Amino acid sequence: MKLIRFGDAGQEKPGLILENGKKIDVSGFGEDFTEEFLTNDGISRLSAWLKDNQDSCPEVGDEIRFGAPIYKPGKIVCIGLNYALHAKESGMEPPKEPVVFFKATSSLVGPNDDVIIPKNSKKTDWEVELAVVIGKKASYVSKEEALDYVAGYCLHNDYSEREFQLEKGGQWVKGKSCDTFAPLGPYIATKDEIPNPHNLRLWLKLNGETMQDGNTSDFIFDVPTVISYLSQYMSLLPGDIISTGTPSGVGLGFNPPKYLKPGDVVELGIDGLGSSKQNLKAYEG
Repeated sequence: MKLIRFGDAGQEKPGLILENGKKIDVSGFGEDFTEEFLTNDGISRLSAWLKDNQDSCPEVGDEIRFGAPIYKPGKIVCIGLNYALHAKESGMEPPKEPVVFFKATSSLVGPNDDVIIPKNSKKTDWEVELAVVIGKKASYVSKEEALDYVAGYCLHNDYSEREFQLEKGGQWVKGKSCDTFAPLGPYIATKDEIPNPHNLRLWLKLNGETMQDGNTSDFIFDVPTVISYLSQYMSLLPGDIISTGTPSGVGLGFNPPKYLKPGDVVELGIDGLGSSKQNLKAYEG
């Protein structure tokens, strides 16, 4: 299944994209796509409910806004320098263990919402990433069983303000958590839709020019390794998002670096997970 949330910001409803591309409203199921929904085997229950109710679900028009496809995740955990070529362009040695940082959940927005360049920002950058959505509580899990804890996958743009991230001291979180810096979606593809997350093309264009064109086969640490690793240090809860890193081609890696400015348009996508588009706007306070 492809799970969507649609409608005005703060008033999103749950829906699905069917195999024929039709979008339907599944509000009649009575639950949003939340931690509780996933905890209580919501994907299986929704699938069973659809057998009797799909034909009566209202259709969703193409003009309707998509919101982030998960409601208020408990945390967004990110993995840095997880593509060999990206580590190289950053001038850094490939890490011996996953590089872990957090992104504030307040940065989460819909896949096609405007991205606001933060106040005093000079180095806002792009990062197309594969995001993993956790489906059940994971604590001290092995690599062999790690994929059993995945609910699905989605597209994420891990926007980063490089001065805030790298030149202000402390942890990376400051450069990762600005409002609108986590466009997610358009949908969560359930695990059965993505049989191999380690061979997915992911790409990003800036104003129509391709900046990133990579494949998850370049992962330094694959999805089971990342899930198992994180679960040794924290419980991963249903609805938590793990963003697995970005391939080469970020603005920081160019010589000289390229950064985003108001009026820029960023488009990105991943095989099987759709595409998104963000217009960059200046902060107005």
